[in-house]
Amino acid sequence: MPSQNLYFIALVPPKDISDEVTAFRNDFALNYNSKAALKNMPHITLKAPFKIDAAKHTEVLSWFANLPVGEKSFEVELKDFDVFDNPKNPVVFVHPVVTAAMANVQKAVINDFEAAFAEIALHFSERNFKPHMTIAYRDLAYAEFNSAWHVYKHKKYTARFIAERLYLLKHNGKEWLIVAERFL
Repeated sequence: MPSQNLYFIALVPPKDISDEVTAFRNDFALNYNSKAALKNMPHITLKAPFKIDAAKHTEVLSWFANLPVGEKSFEVELKDFDVFDNPKNPVVFVHPVVTAAMANVQKAVINDFEAAFAEIALHFSERNFKPHMTIAYRDLAYAEFNSAWHVYKHKKYTARFIAERLYLLKHNGKEWLIVAERFL
């Protein structure tokens, strides 16, 4: 049994949209030698991965179940593609349009997490929310990134779904699994 568990909190699209996003990930695996994104389900991260003592698993579940988000379900629009153009770690992603509801939910998650687990430092990006649904990262070489972005910056994609739930995912040593979900 590990001494620490690794978790994160996300919005997860329905299966039809997950399948479409996975098709883009497969394109990167086949044509741009980047398959790392295939290791986890399509999602929009609201709280970046965090480690916490395994003994606190029940506490994390309870906190998540009682998280005051202050929003009801809301529409998520995915529109085209964007990048984090970092030569060491480039990322290509489906671009979620930021709405007040999405930003409010993310902020509520972060603020309540910080209050409940003050000993765990927040990532800088969590205070500067830039939602994304990753299709290529980690193993994407910069030359391949440039080739892919030449194609994907002109590619069109639109999808919409209703975000009705938040998901708590836990890494089991091999993959991320949903361990809890809750309605907004």
